[in-house]
Amino acid sequence: MKAVAVSQRVDAWPERGETRDALDQRLNVWLVAAGYLPYPVPNGLPQTVLAQWLAWLKPGGVILSGGNDIGTINERDSTEAMMLDYAAQYALPLLGLCRGMQMLAQHAAMPLITVDDHVRTRHLLHGEIQGEVNSYHNLGVADCPQGYRVLARSADGGIEAIQHNHLPWDGWMWHPERETPFREADGQWLKSLFG
Repeated sequence: MKAVAVSQRVDAWPERGETRDALDQRLNVWLVAAGYLPYPVPNGLPQTVLAQWLAWLKPGGVILSGGNDIGTINERDSTEAMMLDYAAQYALPLLGLCRGMQMLAQHAAMPLITVDDHVRTRHLLHGEIQGEVNSYHNLGVADCPQGYRVLARSADGGIEAIQHNHLPWDGWMWHPERETPFREADGQWLKSLFG
């Protein structure tokens, strides 16, 4: 199995004085089902240590997971920015899920906008990627980021999936791990991206 570096959300437990990294177990199950071995990336490491961690792992791909709005957890923002730089340096395949796609847009200097009717709902995709998907985001991409093309839109015109023009990078605004059963099309698309 190919090792995949996966970013984690951050959950704060003030009553316990703890800040925890977390990853939905279903994301791990989805990745393993597709043939990849997930390695959760710790947040809050100094950049030099994170660079050593990534160099030791030598991941075959990168997943930027969902959760936490950008700008609310500096440690996560910093970790994912470094993961993006690492993936670019080595031309690694990368999939950004929900917040992860938003990180791709921000990395390309595209602002985010508030969207309506995209939280805890389902909608149809139109474009190269089609079908019905879940939706859990209140922020979307204002427009297609420079250097990317749109793969899918929702019925209201919102951008739901993008692909980099030169790097093997995709972004999806849905959570493939939250589908029961997993959408076969998502697994096939991941395999075509990650090899």
